[in-house]
Amino acid sequence: MYISSNKERCVQMATYMIENESTVRGVAKKFGISKSTVHKDITVNLKRINPELYLNVKKILNINKQERHLRGGEATKQKFLNAKQNT
Repeated sequence: MYISSNKERCVQMATYMIENESTVRGVAKKFGISKSTVHKDITVNLKRINPELYLNVKKILNINKQERHLRGGEATKQKFLNAKQNT
């Protein structure tokens, strides 16, 4: 996905995250960039570019932070279920 400028990329990533209630990892995969770049763009750069959009993204980030232990637990559960089925 080609994006013309960093400012435009920040806004597009933030919009995608809000519309899809996505994680940083999901946004990184969609845009083909690293999680570190996504995180920096939507926390540091977006705050300067579009403070209102930043506040909406911050809500999604906070929800993701609260739920991360559930996602991690589910991933571990699936890992062991798959390993058990393969033996």
